[in-house]
Amino acid sequence: MRKATAYHDALGDFFAEHADTSPYNAYTDRPAMLELAGDVSGAGILDVGCGAGHYAAELAARGARVVGIEGSDTLLRHARARVNGHADLLLHDLEEPFGFADDASFDGVLCALAYEHIRNRTQLLREVRRVLRPDGWLLVSTTHPTADWLHFGGSYFSHDWRDLPVGGNGLSIHYQRMPLETFLGELLTAGFVLEQLVEPRPIADLRQIDEAAYDKLHRKPSFLAVRLRRP
Repeated sequence: MRKATAYHDALGDFFAEHADTSPYNAYTDRPAMLELAGDVSGAGILDVGCGAGHYAAELAARGARVVGIEGSDTLLRHARARVNGHADLLLHDLEEPFGFADDASFDGVLCALAYEHIRNRTQLLREVRRVLRPDGWLLVSTTHPTADWLHFGGSYFSHDWRDLPVGGNGLSIHYQRMPLETFLGELLTAGFVLEQLVEPRPIADLRQIDEAAYDKLHRKPSFLAVRLRRP
Protein backbone atom coordinates (compact mmCIF):
# COMPACT_ATOMS: atom_id res chain seq x y z
CA MET A 1 0.00 0.00 0.00
CA ARG A 2 1.35 3.41 -0.93
CA LYS A 3 1.93 5.91 1.83
CA ALA A 4 -0.60 8.71 2.03
CA THR A 5 0.12 12.00 0.30
CA ALA A 6 -1.26 14.09 3.17
CA TYR A 7 -0.07 14.48 6.78
CA HIS A 8 -2.59 12.69 8.98
CA ASP A 9 -3.15 12.44 12.73
CA ALA A 10 -0.04 13.09 14.90
CA LEU A 11 2.03 14.15 11.88
CA GLY A 12 -0.62 16.69 10.91
CA ASP A 13 -0.75 18.08 14.43
CA PHE A 14 3.04 18.32 14.56
CA PHE A 15 3.25 20.09 11.21
CA ALA A 16 0.52 22.59 12.10
CA GLU A 17 2.40 23.64 15.23
CA HIS A 18 5.86 23.47 13.65
CA ALA A 19 4.92 25.60 10.63
CA ASP A 20 3.88 28.49 12.90
CA THR A 21 7.44 29.37 13.88
CA SER A 22 9.80 27.07 11.96
CA PRO A 23 12.87 28.76 10.45
CA TYR A 24 12.14 26.78 7.29
CA ASN A 25 8.41 27.42 6.94
CA ALA A 26 7.71 30.70 8.70
CA TYR A 27 10.93 32.55 7.88
CA THR A 28 12.12 31.05 4.60
CA ASP A 29 9.52 29.38 2.37
CA ARG A 30 6.49 31.48 3.25
CA PRO A 31 8.08 34.94 2.86
CA ALA A 32 9.63 33.94 -0.48
CA MET A 33 6.39 32.57 -1.89
CA LEU A 34 4.32 35.54 -0.72
CA GLU A 35 6.83 37.88 -2.34
CA LEU A 36 6.51 35.93 -5.60
CA ALA A 37 2.72 36.24 -5.36
CA GLY A 38 2.92 40.03 -5.18
CA ASP A 39 -0.33 42.02 -5.04
CA VAL A 40 -3.20 39.54 -4.71
CA SER A 41 -6.00 41.96 -3.87
CA GLY A 42 -9.20 40.83 -5.59
CA ALA A 43 -7.56 37.70 -7.06
CA GLY A 44 -9.15 34.27 -6.94
CA ILE A 45 -6.47 31.86 -5.69
CA LEU A 46 -6.43 28.09 -5.29
CA ASP A 47 -4.14 26.90 -2.49
CA VAL A 48 -3.19 23.33 -3.41
CA GLY A 49 -2.20 21.43 -0.29
CA CYS A 50 -3.23 24.24 2.04
CA GLY A 51 -1.95 22.39 5.11
CA ALA A 52 -2.72 24.18 8.35
CA GLY A 53 -3.97 27.28 6.52
CA HIS A 54 -0.98 29.57 6.93
CA TYR A 55 -0.97 30.66 3.29
CA ALA A 56 -4.74 30.79 2.95
CA ALA A 57 -5.02 33.08 5.97
CA GLU A 58 -2.28 35.41 4.75
CA LEU A 59 -3.57 35.60 1.19
CA ALA A 60 -7.11 36.29 2.42
CA ALA A 61 -5.75 39.01 4.71
CA ARG A 62 -4.17 40.59 1.64
CA GLY A 63 -7.51 40.74 -0.13
CA ALA A 64 -7.58 37.51 -2.15
CA ARG A 65 -10.55 35.18 -2.53
CA VAL A 66 -9.02 31.86 -1.49
CA VAL A 67 -10.08 28.26 -1.98
CA GLY A 68 -7.82 25.79 -0.19
CA ILE A 69 -7.73 22.05 -0.72
CA GLU A 70 -6.14 19.54 1.62
CA GLY A 71 -6.20 15.76 1.89
CA SER A 72 -5.79 15.58 5.66
CA ASP A 73 -8.73 15.99 8.02
CA THR A 74 -6.24 16.79 10.76
CA LEU A 75 -4.63 19.67 8.91
CA LEU A 76 -7.96 20.93 7.62
CA ARG A 77 -9.18 21.26 11.22
CA HIS A 78 -6.21 23.49 12.01
CA ALA A 79 -6.67 25.43 8.78
CA ARG A 80 -10.34 26.17 9.42
CA ALA A 81 -9.52 27.51 12.85
CA ARG A 82 -6.77 29.70 11.39
CA VAL A 83 -8.73 31.23 8.49
CA ASN A 84 -11.83 31.76 10.67
CA GLY A 85 -14.22 31.70 7.72
CA HIS A 86 -12.16 34.00 5.48
CA ALA A 87 -11.35 31.24 2.96
CA ASP A 88 -13.23 28.26 1.53
CA LEU A 89 -11.45 25.06 2.55
CA LEU A 90 -12.22 21.66 1.04
CA LEU A 91 -11.17 18.13 1.92
CA HIS A 92 -9.71 16.85 -1.34
CA ASP A 93 -7.15 14.18 -2.24
CA LEU A 94 -4.43 15.89 -4.32
CA GLU A 95 -4.00 12.68 -6.29
CA GLU A 96 -7.51 13.18 -7.73
CA PRO A 97 -8.82 15.60 -10.41
CA PHE A 98 -10.26 18.96 -9.34
CA GLY A 99 -13.90 18.11 -9.90
CA PHE A 100 -14.94 21.01 -7.67
CA ALA A 101 -13.58 23.70 -10.03
CA ASP A 102 -14.62 24.97 -13.47
CA ASP A 103 -12.21 25.72 -16.29
CA ALA A 104 -10.35 29.05 -16.01
CA SER A 105 -11.89 29.75 -12.59
CA PHE A 106 -8.77 31.02 -10.78
CA ASP A 107 -6.32 33.87 -11.29
CA GLY A 108 -3.53 32.10 -9.44
CA VAL A 109 -2.59 28.73 -7.96
CA LEU A 110 -0.17 28.21 -5.09
CA CYS A 111 1.40 24.87 -4.19
CA ALA A 112 3.81 25.26 -1.28
CA LEU A 113 5.98 22.29 -0.26
CA ALA A 114 3.43 19.75 -1.48
CA TYR A 115 4.58 18.96 -5.04
CA GLU A 116 7.27 16.46 -4.00
CA HIS A 117 4.72 14.41 -2.02
CA ILE A 118 2.43 13.81 -5.01
CA ARG A 119 2.81 10.77 -7.25
CA ASN A 120 0.44 11.71 -10.08
CA ARG A 121 2.04 15.06 -10.82
CA THR A 122 1.18 14.91 -14.52
CA GLN A 123 -2.52 14.88 -13.65
CA LEU A 124 -2.05 17.54 -10.98
CA LEU A 125 -0.42 19.96 -13.41
CA ARG A 126 -3.01 19.23 -16.08
CA GLU A 127 -5.75 20.13 -13.60
CA VAL A 128 -3.91 23.25 -12.43
CA ARG A 129 -3.59 24.43 -16.03
CA ARG A 130 -7.27 23.72 -16.65
CA VAL A 131 -8.55 25.75 -13.70
CA LEU A 132 -6.21 28.70 -14.32
CA ARG A 133 -7.35 31.52 -16.56
CA PRO A 134 -5.06 32.45 -19.49
CA ASP A 135 -2.11 34.49 -18.14
CA GLY A 136 -2.84 33.17 -14.65
CA TRP A 137 0.11 32.40 -12.42
CA LEU A 138 1.35 29.29 -10.65
CA LEU A 139 3.69 29.33 -7.65
CA VAL A 140 5.42 26.11 -6.59
CA SER A 141 7.98 25.54 -3.84
CA THR A 142 9.79 22.29 -3.18
CA THR A 143 12.78 20.92 -1.32
CA HIS A 144 16.05 21.94 -2.93
CA PRO A 145 17.64 18.94 -4.71
CA THR A 146 21.06 19.91 -3.39
CA ALA A 147 19.72 19.89 0.18
CA ASP A 148 18.39 16.37 -0.36
CA TRP A 149 21.68 15.28 -1.91
CA LEU A 150 23.68 16.65 1.03
CA HIS A 151 21.33 15.01 3.53
CA PHE A 152 20.69 11.60 1.97
CA GLY A 153 23.84 11.18 -0.12
CA GLY A 154 23.96 8.89 -3.12
CA SER A 155 23.35 10.35 -6.56
CA TYR A 156 22.21 13.94 -6.98
CA PHE A 157 20.03 12.61 -9.82
CA SER A 158 18.16 10.16 -7.58
CA HIS A 159 14.35 9.91 -7.86
CA ASP A 160 14.04 7.73 -4.75
CA TRP A 161 11.13 8.11 -2.37
CA ARG A 162 12.49 8.89 1.09
CA ASP A 163 11.26 9.15 4.67
CA LEU A 164 12.64 12.16 6.53
CA PRO A 165 12.26 11.91 10.34
CA VAL A 166 10.69 14.99 11.92
CA GLY A 167 9.91 15.93 15.49
CA GLY A 168 10.88 12.63 17.09
CA ASN A 169 8.34 10.02 18.23
CA GLY A 170 8.76 8.07 14.98
CA LEU A 171 7.16 10.75 12.78
CA SER A 172 8.46 11.21 9.23
CA ILE A 173 7.47 12.86 5.97
CA HIS A 174 7.47 10.81 2.77
CA TYR A 175 8.48 12.48 -0.48
CA GLN A 176 10.32 11.99 -3.74
CA ARG A 177 13.76 13.38 -4.42
CA MET A 178 14.15 14.95 -7.86
CA PRO A 179 16.91 16.88 -9.61
CA LEU A 180 16.32 20.39 -10.89
CA GLU A 181 15.87 19.18 -14.47
CA THR A 182 12.97 16.95 -13.38
CA PHE A 183 11.26 19.62 -11.31
CA LEU A 184 11.44 22.30 -13.99
CA GLY A 185 11.00 19.82 -16.82
CA GLU A 186 7.64 18.62 -15.50
CA LEU A 187 6.36 22.18 -15.13
CA LEU A 188 7.49 23.26 -18.60
CA THR A 189 6.23 20.09 -20.27
CA ALA A 190 2.82 20.78 -18.70
CA GLY A 191 2.69 24.01 -20.72
CA PHE A 192 3.73 26.62 -18.18
CA VAL A 193 6.20 29.43 -18.84
CA LEU A 194 8.87 30.10 -16.22
CA GLU A 195 8.95 33.73 -15.07
CA GLN A 196 11.11 33.60 -11.96
CA LEU A 197 13.15 31.10 -9.91
CA VAL A 198 14.48 31.80 -6.43
CA GLU A 199 16.46 29.83 -3.83
CA PRO A 200 14.87 31.26 -0.67
CA ARG A 201 16.99 32.41 2.24
CA PRO A 202 15.49 33.38 5.59
CA ILE A 203 14.31 36.92 6.22
CA ALA A 204 16.23 39.16 8.63
CA ASP A 205 13.69 38.67 11.45
CA LEU A 206 15.00 35.14 12.01
CA ARG A 207 18.43 36.46 12.99
CA GLN A 208 16.97 38.04 16.11
CA ILE A 209 15.27 34.78 17.09
CA ASP A 210 17.69 32.04 16.03
CA GLU A 211 21.02 33.31 14.71
CA ALA A 212 22.40 29.79 14.19
CA ALA A 213 19.46 28.81 11.96
CA TYR A 214 19.70 32.13 10.11
CA ASP A 215 23.40 31.57 9.36
CA LYS A 216 22.88 27.92 8.38
CA LEU A 217 20.07 28.74 5.93
CA HIS A 218 22.20 31.44 4.34
CA ARG A 219 24.99 28.92 3.72
CA LYS A 220 23.05 25.81 2.66
CA PRO A 221 20.05 25.70 0.30
CA SER A 222 16.73 24.44 1.62
CA PHE A 223 14.04 25.16 -1.00
CA LEU A 224 13.38 26.14 -4.58
CA ALA A 225 10.48 28.43 -5.48
CA VAL A 226 9.22 29.30 -8.94
CA ARG A 227 6.64 31.57 -10.49
CA LEU A 228 5.16 30.39 -13.77
CA ARG A 229 2.51 31.64 -16.16
CA ARG A 230 -0.23 29.81 -18.02
CA PRO A 231 -0.12 31.05 -21.65
